Amino acid sequence: MKKYETLYVVAPTLTEEEVKGVIEKVKGVIENGGGVVENIDEWGKRRLAYEINKVNEGYYVLMNFSANNELPKELDRVLRISDNIIRHLVVKLD
Repeated sequence: MKKYETLYVVAPTLTEEEVKGVIEKVKGVIENGGGVVENIDEWGKRRLAYEINKVNEGYYVLMNFSANNELPKELDRVLRISDNIIRHLVVKLD
């Protein structure tokens, strides 16, 4: 299994409970795909570098996980179609 990292920005309009639900959903996608979540680092609400869809801030979450080669593609697909996630990035660590 290879090590990966994903950083995603959750919409700031969600309540704290809804944000926790989004984090659990992403964690569930990784675990259901055979991956292992090693670390979840919630950075909290921060100002975006530039405006995205008339939104100036978002809730940042960084996740480190181990997975096979196919899981990052599925995770990218799920994050892309999620309405509550403004932006995301999945990278392979060396």
